[in-house]
Amino acid sequence: MIDSIVKASLVALVAVGLPAMETQQPSREEIIEAGRDIMVAAAQCALITIGPDGAPQARMMDPFPPESDLSVWMATHRDTRKVAEMIAEPRVTLMYFDRDNPGYATLVGRVRLVDDVAERRSRWKEAWTDYYPGGAEGDAYLLIEFVPDRLEVVSVAHGIAAEPQAWKAAVVEFERR
Repeated sequence: MIDSIVKASLVALVAVGLPAMETQQPSREEIIEAGRDIMVAAAQCALITIGPDGAPQARMMDPFPPESDLSVWMATHRDTRKVAEMIAEPRVTLMYFDRDNPGYATLVGRVRLVDDVAERRSRWKEAWTDYYPGGAEGDAYLLIEFVPDRLEVVSVAHGIAAEPQAWKAAVVEFERR
């Protein structure tokens, strides 16, 4: 699944004018910095879960900015299909695309559903008031904590491109926590 997402993203980058770039091996820190920059610039991401039939299910999310370790907090209504999918299979993918500086960051990892009221209060956006009756303390509001296992990056702005013949992104593996 991830390989097809990466290939589709690279095709999209070529379509928007990805210039030919010299490939060099970026450092782990450069890949992480590029990934963070793309995540912040994109602001929104696709959350990809696995449905009960085994098919990937994607939806757009309005996440909080990434934490220093690239973990990501998101919110959802507790009665959504994605919550049931994440309970059944906590491995998910996040995909960020920076349209203005062609590049993408894909994170593969695990989620944890967080229902702690103090945490919900600390992670609230006023723009969500209409979507969650009762706000951060309401019954509908549920947090998702995503912890990455792997980061894959292609970024024109950072000079990190796919290997021309192999179509592979720069990759960082994280230690399991």
